[in-house]
Amino acid sequence: MKADFTAVVPVLNELESLPELISQLDDVFVKMKKTYEIVFIDDGSSDGSLEFMKKIEKDEKNVRVFSFRRNMGKANALSLGFEKSHGDYILTLDADLQDDPSNLPLMLTTMEENNFDMISGWRKNRRDSLLKTISSKMFNRVAVPMLFKVDLHDLNCGLKLYKKELVKEIKIYGGMHRFIPVIASELGFRVGEVPIVHHPRKYGKSKYKPTKILTDIPDLLTLFFLSYYVRRPLHFFFKIGSLLLGIGGIILLYLLVLRLMGHTIGTRPLLTFGVLLFTTGVQTILTGILADLVVSRSETNNATIPLRYDSDAK
Repeated sequence: MKADFTAVVPVLNELESLPELISQLDDVFVKMKKTYEIVFIDDGSSDGSLEFMKKIEKDEKNVRVFSFRRNMGKANALSLGFEKSHGDYILTLDADLQDDPSNLPLMLTTMEENNFDMISGWRKNRRDSLLKTISSKMFNRVAVPMLFKVDLHDLNCGLKLYKKELVKEIKIYGGMHRFIPVIASELGFRVGEVPIVHHPRKYGKSKYKPTKILTDIPDLLTLFFLSYYVRRPLHFFFKIGSLLLGIGGIILLYLLVLRLMGHTIGTRPLLTFGVLLFTTGVQTILTGILADLVVSRSETNNATIPLRYDSDAK
């Protein structure tokens, strides 16, 4: 079904919120006078959410439901939602009623006026626990800017608006859904941000775990490597190897001078440390060379690079 908008909603045990969420989405799209569809992705719910959504699907033609056999994670849910969407614009939001669909008109206006490909919500007055808010701010304003040139206040806000071209190209897995704005920016898409109304959770319990930041950091480092070094791994390994090789070389040179001056160095722990650093540095550089050879022989090196404009596509 062709539509102006597709609302993609991942659902995990949000039965109490669903009736109100559907009503809010209907109201917003009707007021905007836009055609729309709602795509629910059930992520292994066990509270009756799937049964309710299947009932709604029978009653409303613009509602479609897809369900995983077990909990597969938000990234997989969003990927499936992107694949199944038919709208020219794709709105994503969580099913817990914290992200207000009434923010959509402002997001769309900002996107059209500034020619953005994606608008990310900014929960400026966030209505979550103090721990959740502080950890999110530290991650967004400290960790991410250290590695990427993306100036956003709230990467992980569930409320986002995309153009169709972006969601059909972007690939996410694992915990990469938290970094969609970064991935989109690295692919050359224009990413914007607007402050949104954020509500406290009305029903159920938050799925947030305090240990989530421990998984965010490895995911961020993985994204950094994939963004900058997947086609040139030697650059990455050479930087690390050169540093280790340099420090080890300086230590060994220092010990050589001491030996020439008549000092005994054979029993010094510093000698072992210097040899270890020097050897590790050489091995790291050789690893980079091997990785470069593998990449040069792989299909990744010959992948088609997406074009901004292609006259042959007319």
